[in-house]
Amino acid sequence: MGRAYQNKKISMAKTSDTNARVYSKYSREIYVCAKAGGVEIEGNLSLRSLVDRAKKDQVPIHVIEKAIDKAKGGGGEDFAIARYEGFGPGNCMVIVDCLTDNPNRTFGDVRVCFTKTDSKIGTQGSVSHMFDHSAILVFDGDDEEAVLDALMNADVDVTDIESEQGKITVFAPHTEYFKAKQALVDALGVIDFDVHEIQFIPQNTIEIVGDDLQVFEKFIDMLDSLDDVQNIYHNAEL
Repeated sequence: MGRAYQNKKISMAKTSDTNARVYSKYSREIYVCAKAGGVEIEGNLSLRSLVDRAKKDQVPIHVIEKAIDKAKGGGGEDFAIARYEGFGPGNCMVIVDCLTDNPNRTFGDVRVCFTKTDSKIGTQGSVSHMFDHSAILVFDGDDEEAVLDALMNADVDVTDIESEQGKITVFAPHTEYFKAKQALVDALGVIDFDVHEIQFIPQNTIEIVGDDLQVFEKFIDMLDSLDDVQNIYHNAEL
């Protein structure tokens, strides 16, 4: 399987056990994005992409609107991005992205997840250099050359393009996300993207088996249960 398969099945470990937790995570991210870049969706490209993803993940409109309305008030919580890295069960590499209004609390909560599963939280940069910070765009299609031409004509720095089972997957540096997405829409018309976001993609994977597998699943569940955790990326091959 190609990297697109790994992206959907391995590195993108954004798991949630209830719809309420999905809604909560999107609500917080939308609030932060709207507060930082403006509440007008058409004028805030990051917010527009985030709202599109939320709708695709079936987040109710009233949840989205409430988060944006909250950002209009100008007050409220002051969330900051926090990223933690380390080695999980089976010595897999893990990146945990959070939004927090209390970094000390969040670090303590995340560290507990590592220590209770005999994992090791590391310093910033300890594993992220083994991941590609990539923009990923997945949509229906099979003409790689047409897609590549559209991106090249728009001077987009493309990392890779895959065509698999009627789906085109475009990988580009994370800084090229909006440029690549707009170039595709300009060239191909309206596109219903299956995936359009920025992720950490592992440069290699490690197989998790035996007792480590059960501990790994516990580790991910513990992290995912934390309200501050937004995304979990890893290089475990289950």
